[in-house]
Amino acid sequence: MQLAQSSCCGELRLVSSLSRPPPFEPSVARPPKLLDQVRQAIRLRHYSPRTEESYVWWIRGFILFHGKRHPRDLTEVEVSAFLSHLAEVRRVSASTQNQALSALLFLYRHVLRQELGQLAPIVRAKRSEHLPVVLTRDEVRAVLHRLDGVMWLVVSILYGAGLRLSECLGLRVKDLDFATGQIVVRSGKGGKDRVAPLPAGLNTPATRHLERVRRVHTRDLARGFGRVVLPEAIVRKYPTAAVEWRWQFVFPAARMCRDPRWGPPSRYHLHESVVQRAVAKAVREAGLTKRASAHSMRHSFATHLLEDGYDIRTVQELLGHRDVSTTMIYTHVLQRGALGVRSPFDRL
Repeated sequence: MQLAQSSCCGELRLVSSLSRPPPFEPSVARPPKLLDQVRQAIRLRHYSPRTEESYVWWIRGFILFHGKRHPRDLTEVEVSAFLSHLAEVRRVSASTQNQALSALLFLYRHVLRQELGQLAPIVRAKRSEHLPVVLTRDEVRAVLHRLDGVMWLVVSILYGAGLRLSECLGLRVKDLDFATGQIVVRSGKGGKDRVAPLPAGLNTPATRHLERVRRVHTRDLARGFGRVVLPEAIVRKYPTAAVEWRWQFVFPAARMCRDPRWGPPSRYHLHESVVQRAVAKAVREAGLTKRASAHSMRHSFATHLLEDGYDIRTVQELLGHRDVSTTMIYTHVLQRGALGVRSPFDRL
């Protein structure tokens, strides 16, 4: 810019230079980062959020273990070295080592589009056999006696229906069928649906709980909120489902979820750690010496059904196990429907 002759000309030249549009520079879209690509590939295949979290964790650990080198530059030798390190140094269990291997296979197969060759010999973690922690009926009663409100209802469903904690907290209002005494578990472990018994003794407390949840939902709608987190496929198919009552969580969180992954502010369900801490406290207050957790209620459900004479196949179906050997080692087979089961909760 030249201002030697006159300030007026200089001012004119200044205005002219500011009004001139900048040269066109085409924007180059940057490819997403590797871990973001992993998340996209997982969500495209409708894996659970817990699987996404664990896979990203192991892939990040694999990258850090090899000095932040890109996995594209690593071979089967580095993969085997990482898995052996987990067994030799970190002393992880066999299932944990297998989970890390699954995460790395997913990375190379579905994200990097590379097929790993034959892995070098891996130091395998020792597979340990642990018996599940099972509570007696009196112990279940003692734990429930030290819970109240929402925590009491959650743990009662865990024991009364044999649900996993994630399955219980993920229940929607439409999944509770009081008329037939059923709970419909949607997309359980392995992506399978199944039915479980809804204890008759929980009809009244569950109904009152849903009335309180509906009042909260009504207030959210009045404030311009009222959305609930839904899978993307459901949102596309039913655009208004996110604000409908039937799609709301049975056990919603106290605060709105503002994670950008889920879009506008919406309700999510209770966090698992809230229930786990409540159960741990109740177990201590009950004076139990067993290392019981929220998942122990599911083990107790299965064991008490077998004690009551229900056959192994029925229990297998109620728990959603793929193989009967996962449920028990017995071979007695007798098919019965889920509606023929009286929940052990009703015997307390």
